[in-house]
Parts: sequence; structure tokens; C-alpha cells
Amino acid sequence: MLSGAHIVMFCHNVEADRAFFRDVLQLNFVDAGNGRLFFALPPTEIGFHDIEPTDTPSTRLYLMCDDVNATIAALHAKGVATDPIKDEGWGLMTGITLPSGMHLGLYQPRHARPVG
Repeated sequence: MLSGAHIVMFCHNVEADRAFFRDVLQLNFVDAGNGRLFFALPPTEIGFHDIEPTDTPSTRLYLMCDDVNATIAALHAKGVATDPIKDEGWGLMTGITLPSGMHLGLYQPRHARPVG
């Protein structure tokens, strides 16, 4: 029924964030014209989590990796700062800040990834 998903990131420095995904993360992309780059993502999953009744529903983007320490080392070699690693039980969590100031989670999950 579904053939994919499209994520839209609204940010204050589009060119810098596009360059980050292109040059630092080295994701494949297509240019849709006028410099609008659309990036291919690795296999993706979606999870739903409970929130408190007073919290505002939201969507967050987390990038996943197989080895958080190796990924962080590669990012540091490119001048990218990362948050300290925290063991959350379900995985090892850190984060990166894009040039626009948007923060993305980065983690190494402990669960098996869905097939499909």
C-alpha cells in the first residue's frame, strides 16, 4: 500500500543543513531543481511513544547507526560536535546539532530492526 515516506525539515539555514547532509553525512541525493536536494535515507522505522496529557504531540528525527562510537569518531574527524553518549537501556544515545541549530538524535539501538 505505501511506497515510502517523505520527511520535511523546516530550518533557518537550509543551504548549510543541505550541505551537512550532502558533505558530512554523505547521503545520496537528487536535485529537484533550484538547489532543492532530496536525500535518500537508510532503512527507516517509525515508533510511537506515550506522552503526558499536558505535553504537546511532536515528531522527532533520530538517525540510527550500528556503532555509535565509530560514527562519532567519523563525525569528530569532520569537525562535528556531538553530545555525550548515554546508555538509555534500549540503546546508546547521543546527538548532533546541524548548522541551522536544529538538533538531531543519533543512536545505536539494541533491538533488531524491522524487516521490510
